[in-house]
Amino acid sequence: MKIDAIHDWDISAAEAISLQKSLAARIIYDHPLEVGRMTAVGGVDVSVKDDPVTGAAVSHAAVTVLSFPDLQVIETVTATMTTPFPYIPGLLSFREGPVILKAIENLQTIPDAFIFDGMGRAHPRRIGIASHMGLWFNKPTIGCGKTLLIGSYDDPAHERGAYSPLIDRGELVGVVLRSRPNVKPLYISVGHLCDLATAVEVVMRCVGKYRLPEPIRAAHNAAGSFSGENEA
Repeated sequence: MKIDAIHDWDISAAEAISLQKSLAARIIYDHPLEVGRMTAVGGVDVSVKDDPVTGAAVSHAAVTVLSFPDLQVIETVTATMTTPFPYIPGLLSFREGPVILKAIENLQTIPDAFIFDGMGRAHPRRIGIASHMGLWFNKPTIGCGKTLLIGSYDDPAHERGAYSPLIDRGELVGVVLRSRPNVKPLYISVGHLCDLATAVEVVMRCVGKYRLPEPIRAAHNAAGSFSGENEA
């Protein structure tokens, strides 16, 4: 997959925040996906673990493409590199973006949309990792976070597919989605080049017997295989 660079990654935290504010204006979050025409969905995840010899943080990225809607693995690509940016809340894309790009350069099957283990518009500056990388990919992206970053909400009903609005500073930034009955909810938001309704639809159609959608589970297991953090 050919990726055209949109900025340099070697910047300070203050510069990263300024860049986020600039890039956020380019995010498209009201473009419905043509779900009925989709044939493949990608999952993106990164695992970070300290090197046992050097002690340096090492990032392991995986991008897994599944057929849609039957969710069979088509392709998985991975990459590893020394983690280039410290952990700072709200700046995850600067920590994980470079290794994701390194992995995706080898991707042969281009999915119709990517689901990220992380946030999209549900972010203080409206540009979480799903939105930021959506600009790099120039493809539809969806944020699927496991924990709350910002906003407030009413707890959704406990049946599968129930959701409630996620509101930040008076703005709808996503939904809190119950992907399986009686499990912790997921935090779904638009990344780039889609809208919230179809983002939720795609996520739910990718959920099997586990809480996380299958593309993210597959990517998580592939990334975790580097670091011993594999999870069923």
